Amino acid sequence: MNAGHTKRWWALIVLCLGALMIVLDTTIVNVALPSIRTSLGFTEVSLAWVVNAYLLTFGGFLLLGGRLGDLYGHRKVFLIGLTLFTCASLACGLATAQWFLIVARAIQGLGGAIVNAVALSLTMNLFTVPQDRAKAMGVFGFVAAGGGSIGVLLGGLLTTINWHWIFLVNIPIGITVFIFSLLLLPTTRMELTHRHLDAAGASTVTASLIFVNYAIVGGNTAGWLSLQTLGLLAVGIFLLLAFLVIESRVRAPLMPLRLFALRNVATANVVGILWAAAMFSWFFISALYMQLVLGYAPLQIGLAFLPANLIMAVFSLGLSAKIVMRFGIKIPLASGLAFAALGLGLLARAPIDGHFLLDILPSMIFLGIGAGVAFNPVLLAAMSGVEQDESGLASGLVNTSFMMGGALGLAILASLAASRTETLLAGGADHLSALTSGYHAAFLVGALFAAAGAILGLLFIRAGTQARSPETAIS
Repeated sequence: MNAGHTKRWWALIVLCLGALMIVLDTTIVNVALPSIRTSLGFTEVSLAWVVNAYLLTFGGFLLLGGRLGDLYGHRKVFLIGLTLFTCASLACGLATAQWFLIVARAIQGLGGAIVNAVALSLTMNLFTVPQDRAKAMGVFGFVAAGGGSIGVLLGGLLTTINWHWIFLVNIPIGITVFIFSLLLLPTTRMELTHRHLDAAGASTVTASLIFVNYAIVGGNTAGWLSLQTLGLLAVGIFLLLAFLVIESRVRAPLMPLRLFALRNVATANVVGILWAAAMFSWFFISALYMQLVLGYAPLQIGLAFLPANLIMAVFSLGLSAKIVMRFGIKIPLASGLAFAALGLGLLARAPIDGHFLLDILPSMIFLGIGAGVAFNPVLLAAMSGVEQDESGLASGLVNTSFMMGGALGLAILASLAASRTETLLAGGADHLSALTSGYHAAFLVGALFAAAGAILGLLFIRAGTQARSPETAIS
């Protein structure tokens, strides 16, 4: 193995560490919310902004972050995003006032969006040989799919020390990733006819995503048919339509609409929305079931997800690449989502007095297999046929699909579970029975999301193993 080849794999480890920080931060905070509330005096309503401030900027800037990488260099933009995220993490860890923590979380989300959008395109451009690319995407996919559940375990451990450490732990990681990024990540030189940023398109799509995200994350509190929710959705949709009009007319669009003519790209983004909705139902709703129905502590919940993480690791770090090279992307994508649907279906029958070995472990095994098999093909399909100078955009687009699918799916499933529980309580059911039945409804709909993704993938994904292999100039 030559030095250049070895350097690429070390560079992948650096990118995965950067991506892992971002993925962890979307879930690790949830475990510490009660401690943060007590420490800084948040109310129930204002506490939600510790999460929402991050989600709004993260979801809003993914597309723009990816495109900035295409225009101004993926490594440069990655380092800027990493610096923003690390400095904001320090600010969060030192926060002693509510407003300071919320502002720092918003900046964290901005930095996280840039890192997440550019890391995938850097990975694609580092590995141009199909077999190596499949392996690399398997590793990257494991970090993206498994990082969230690792966050619960780590959050439980760090919160027992002090909630500030859930943010401060990012500082040494961020500094390490920055140093090794300078040493290992390539400087790509793309021959572009322009480096013009579509300001009108960037502002409308970013504002649109922020409005839609705000409507979704606040929907359960304000009410889905409230003036606030409907008004925010209407503004977001209007801005999205304005964005599409701008993109069809501007000389150098932020997001060339021809990308959607690429069948695999379009299908993978729709599948990504359904996939994320199903995975969020697994992760968040099952955590609630284990905590509120079975009485698990945060550390026990993290350990309960460990089998799925280990299975994902086995597939992502070897088996997934071999499966993709043998069968292409269509069959593994559909099969993985079918396994995920089966796992969620099993959770939909987990009883009030459920046992880990009988009622939790089997679903974790199926969901671990599903995530391990499907995530790599979804990412490969989302980037297939895309030129190098638009790889950041394609990466930002699929990350946006995951983000929006997860947020929308979680909002729908949480509302469904709450509505089912309230109906049963009104009918005289006991609290645990009503709560469990509500979670069952959410798991069942999550299973339908995964099954729909499997069917779409089977019907519309074109057979193949990889995205186009661009030639990358490395200085």
